[in-house]
Amino acid sequence: MKACGAAQALNNHILDSTSMSGGYAISKIKGMKTFEQRGWRRGGSSIRNDDNEEESPPMGRVRSRLMAASSIPNDALTATSFKSDGMTNHNSASTINDKIRKGPPMKILFLSSDTGGGHRASAESLGKQFEKHYPGSTYDLVDLWTKDGCLPYRSLVSSYKHLSASPNQWRFLYHFTNTSPYLFLTDTHSWLLCERKIRKTIESYNPDVIVSVHPTMQNVPLISTRKIAKKLGKLIPFITVVTDFGSGHCHWFHRGVDKVYVASDRIRRLARRRGRVRNDRLIQIGLPIRVDFPIQVEAMGDRTSEKGKRYQMNLRNQLGITHPTKKMVLVMGGGEGVGSLSRIAEALYATFTKEGVDATIVVVCGRNENLKKELNEKDWKKLLADKQNSSKRNKRRFNFRGRAKPGSRIRQSLQNYEERESRKREGDVDVVGLGFVTNMAEYMVATDVLVSKAGPGTIAEAASVGLPVMLTSYLPGQEAGNIDIVLDGGFGDYCSDPDGIAEEVACWLQDEPLLEIMSKAATAVGAPNAASDIVLSIGDFAEDCMEKNRQKK
Repeated sequence: MKACGAAQALNNHILDSTSMSGGYAISKIKGMKTFEQRGWRRGGSSIRNDDNEEESPPMGRVRSRLMAASSIPNDALTATSFKSDGMTNHNSASTINDKIRKGPPMKILFLSSDTGGGHRASAESLGKQFEKHYPGSTYDLVDLWTKDGCLPYRSLVSSYKHLSASPNQWRFLYHFTNTSPYLFLTDTHSWLLCERKIRKTIESYNPDVIVSVHPTMQNVPLISTRKIAKKLGKLIPFITVVTDFGSGHCHWFHRGVDKVYVASDRIRRLARRRGRVRNDRLIQIGLPIRVDFPIQVEAMGDRTSEKGKRYQMNLRNQLGITHPTKKMVLVMGGGEGVGSLSRIAEALYATFTKEGVDATIVVVCGRNENLKKELNEKDWKKLLADKQNSSKRNKRRFNFRGRAKPGSRIRQSLQNYEERESRKREGDVDVVGLGFVTNMAEYMVATDVLVSKAGPGTIAEAASVGLPVMLTSYLPGQEAGNIDIVLDGGFGDYCSDPDGIAEEVACWLQDEPLLEIMSKAATAVGAPNAASDIVLSIGDFAEDCMEKNRQKK
């Protein structure tokens, strides 16, 4: 089978198709819309720049790469790294048993803003790696715009909380601001009104290296850093670590920074085209994720191996899962517990019970205590009876006419699933509601499928532990490209309708070989040691600058 050619042909066919229902799909699943229904336009729109590559829509369902992944050798999967043209490229397949670098202590200043939890999480992960590899190092995280910005910049955090809950408003603002004219205006305006205050704040920290993990923390902070360096007569490296995976706003990319670290080919191409960042300043490693993930990855090994399965069972026992031998599905909606979690949990319970799938559904409610209480106190048997009485759904048939067909392996899986619908035995399903979880790595290792919104950090963490993903929602523009990371990688799918989500996840759970293929595909995309590798790379550059500074004295 010519896997790569088949995958490319299928991708091209889907791009030219007017239907979003293709690949590994349950035909007629709700929530899958055409390009026109989604509002996507192949040629862009009046508020989009032709360079906005990340604005291509999520295409198809799990593509033929899912099937092709089964032909990739295991050793290739564990050492896969992206390729680029003339760009520094690191393989993040090292383990935490590798010799830990012991470099000189440094003072690191991270620039970020709490517009989503991923920026702070990345900074904290990098900071802990600096402490490990450079003992005695200290780091600070500062939001320059909230502290020293004028309007509208100092209201970024509050504006984000409002707009992220209003997708249509977010879509318009994202695309409107993701243009070169707007970038020029904001850079000029913020430089004239805010640069002096920002320079004073940065100078007060006296950093050895500055690391920006937020798209708005490039131009003015860089200007201030260069002025401080000139005044003090020393080199102060300015680094950008892009914490987006598949889509990237143009504010991320500034050709004047010393190094730009990216996680994917999609972001690398954007950095080259939108920011004109030189290849020798681009380093592609992966997305920095929380430090407990590489620890869990090394302890588990290959998720599909006997050792990995035993470790999974032991971890479920430690987490207090009542029936550890059942399949386990982890449902997440972010720290605030949003994203129609209740409806998704109800659909999963009803479908698993009807399809005879024995499973434990673990719902992470975050800070939403009301949702946690509702899930743990709900009469699930009554819910099932109400659903059966209110809706008599016809038996589903998989019809691939008029769209791209998935591979034979996937068609066979769907056919088997269709035949299993006539089974009479009900599934034994438990639902567990959790609050805010701090040991997410353990839960991701313990589970079989993750159901979540398309956050870049969540996807990177799932991939690092070889976990198949069903994506349920995304922020327009900002997270649209993350869906393509999962679809192109062959380790998951996207659907917005709770019933459609439940139907497809039920199919996955009843096809163990398919889960193994998807797990291997996720492992190929994952980079569990990215934070450590990024810090070692930054540290090398910073050490050179510190040595030159000492020679000047």
